[in-house]
Amino acid sequence: MTDFSNQPSTFALLRRLADDVLGLFRKEIELAKAEASEKVDRIIGAAELLVIAAVLMIGAVGVLLSALVGFVATFLVDQGMSEQAASAVSSGVIGVVLAIVAWAMMSRALRNLRLSNLALPKTVDALGRDAELVKEKM
Repeated sequence: MTDFSNQPSTFALLRRLADDVLGLFRKEIELAKAEASEKVDRIIGAAELLVIAAVLMIGAVGVLLSALVGFVATFLVDQGMSEQAASAVSSGVIGVVLAIVAWAMMSRALRNLRLSNLALPKTVDALGRDAELVKEKM
């Protein structure tokens, strides 16, 4: 004959299961917070890159535009172009080059900010495994 007096009651087993599930979900919430914090740090880093790039671009445009336009205009004048036409053409060429560089930097920053990069895959996977575990125990 089996002695059932030392066996935990059904209520105690259900209580322990509920406590385990609650503890598991608390840990999952902590994981989600940590993962979200990691993503926020990444967004802040990308935003810092955008700001730094913009400030550097403005400074570079101011200094280089003047020097490069003068250099290209001088080259074009030496090739026989009038001074006014050479100045206009050189300004256009330099403006296009700077626009391409700015576009490349903005594209990279925006790629870092895409929503697909902000997903929480570790948390989603862990929650899926936990849900399967709870189903098995029930």
